[in-house]
Amino acid sequence: MPTVLVADDQFLIRSGLVALLRAAPGIEVVGEAQDGEEAIELAARTRPDVILMDIRMPGVNGITATERILSQASAPPPKILVLTTFDLDEYVHGALKVGACGFLLKDTPPERLLAAIDTVHAGDMLFSAPVIKGLIETYTPRPAVPEPHSGLETLTPRELEVLELVGAGMSNSDIAQRLVLSTATIKTHVHRCMSKLMLNSRAQAVVFAYETGLISRGPATWGTETP
Repeated sequence: MPTVLVADDQFLIRSGLVALLRAAPGIEVVGEAQDGEEAIELAARTRPDVILMDIRMPGVNGITATERILSQASAPPPKILVLTTFDLDEYVHGALKVGACGFLLKDTPPERLLAAIDTVHAGDMLFSAPVIKGLIETYTPRPAVPEPHSGLETLTPRELEVLELVGAGMSNSDIAQRLVLSTATIKTHVHRCMSKLMLNSRAQAVVFAYETGLISRGPATWGTETP
């Protein structure tokens, strides 16, 4: 049973989320926070499995709260789902970079919200295809060619190939099928890439691939698979 902390400065939204979660079987709400500072305090005290984090809050916003919670958390750290009103929100990009597992729009249907909690609790990422693609294309500055000293030079040709496909949003199973390798082998390559580049999540790997110019802007199919 996943334990969940809800952080949102708007009372009606926060209370609605809490009521929905408490009515759902298999979920335990361990707290609700009205701002980022309170979310940090409650996360340390209750150690939730999943945090629904509003991104725009007065004082300590969702990005700062996410970063501080994850930096202070003992293993295993909570899975943080960012909540946003807009599908193109510059703050979401920042939240992904500091370790959020994904994000949801606040108008997400209840059944999808509950499924999202199960998804990240199981260790998977949660990406919204049009939103994440738009965010990275809009807000990620990329050079025309890969940067020579970005860390890419530490990767093998196969690892570069795998990272490029991760950046394009492909799941491990999709990459395995494309490269005619086993899923376990691809998972190993992904972990090696992330270790060499000191990345903490698949979301950060996607952002890194765009920031360094490893992949060009183009159609991408966004997955929900963990490294």
